[in-house]
Amino acid sequence: MAEETIFSKIIRREIPSDIVYQDDLVTAFRDISPQAPTHILIIPNILIPDCERRVS
Repeated sequence: MAEETIFSKIIRREIPSDIVYQDDLVTAFRDISPQAPTHILIIPNILIPDCERRVS
């Protein structure tokens, strides 16, 4: 079973967030504690355990 993370909950919209873009591959949303005027996190929609096991 995939690991449950705050990011997976954001992707499934179980946690409120300001999603600015979402498609089959990635989700982009505004950081809740921005370090710049425009601070957007872009995350893959699938769990990638580490760089050695990345998906082709």
